[in-house]
Amino acid sequence: METYHPAPVDTSDVILSPELLALTEQLAASVHDTWAIGRMQEGWQYAPGKVNPDQKTTPLLVPYDQLPESEKQYDRNTALQTLKLIHKLGYKIIKV
Repeated sequence: METYHPAPVDTSDVILSPELLALTEQLAASVHDTWAIGRMQEGWQYAPGKVNPDQKTTPLLVPYDQLPESEKQYDRNTALQTLKLIHKLGYKIIKV
C-alpha cells in the first residue's frame, strides 16, 4: 500500500468577500450537523468525557454552539477551504 500524501488545492491566494466570510460560520454549523446525523445513524450516542469507539459514544454530539472552540475551528476550516476552492475553480456564489 502506498503512503498517502494529502495534496489539497492551494487556496492561500484566495481572498473572500466579507459576505462569504460571514457564510463560513453557517456552513460550519451545517457541516457539524451533517456529521452528527451520520454518527447517530451509525448508532453513536452522546456521552461526556472522551470519544469511545468501542461503545460508540462521543461528547461531540451536541449543537454546534455547544462545541469546544477547537472543534468549531475544525468545522470552520472545512467550510472556509470549501468556499475558497469554489472560488479558485472559477465559480461564483451569488445570493438570490
